[in-house]
Amino acid sequence: MSQNHVSGMEASAVSVLKRAVELDQSGRLQESLVCYQEGIQLLIDVLKVVKDETKRGHYRDKIKRYMDRAEQIKNHVSQLKEDGKYHEQIKIAEEATGYSYEALFKPYISSALTEVWVEDPYIRHTHQLYNFLRFCEMLLKASCQVKTVHLLTSQDEADSKQQSSALAEVKESLASHGVTLDLQFSTSIHDREIRFDNGWIIKIGRGLDYFKRPKGRFSVGYCDYDLRPCQETTVDIFHTKHTKTL
Repeated sequence: MSQNHVSGMEASAVSVLKRAVELDQSGRLQESLVCYQEGIQLLIDVLKVVKDETKRGHYRDKIKRYMDRAEQIKNHVSQLKEDGKYHEQIKIAEEATGYSYEALFKPYISSALTEVWVEDPYIRHTHQLYNFLRFCEMLLKASCQVKTVHLLTSQDEADSKQQSSALAEVKESLASHGVTLDLQFSTSIHDREIRFDNGWIIKIGRGLDYFKRPKGRFSVGYCDYDLRPCQETTVDIFHTKHTKTL
């Protein structure tokens, strides 16, 4: 393996672990844990190909230090979850980027996840319907076994035909991937909340619709939501042992 490739792997590890430390220091523990685990694995991959014993010792020390911190966070988060006291808050600033659904939800998705509840009154207009579809696509690509997605939203009185048609198509498409979409409408829904049956609850002030409109169809961020500027909103994350159903 070339020295350039090893240097690239090390640079990736440093970048991920730097992010882990930043998240750790700002109290975003579950997110930092995911980054620590990814960074540690990258360092282990580097260790496997490095021959110099001095460098190997350096990497082993780093790996141990980060593993110890990751274990501390894991235990602390487990205790908070056990006590029902887990709460993290993420403030997404106006024009901020890097908050795609993959980036935001990944730390809370586990192999145990099989059922998801989405309460959002505004899955009506074309861009909002696409938001929901992107959220479902994210679940299909994640390392979980989602079998059912429940959506509770409000009916678009101005153009219920487009909404119904779009959601029917989403339902049919999800079914072809082995996922059931349970769709319900409410005239009184106001709160926005996403619940996972592994205990995580994510409340986003703006629901799934926290992205700004792209400047044009061929502007950066139109396809990649990590590059799409956001509207200011707050994300609250909780954990409960008992996820209630709708």
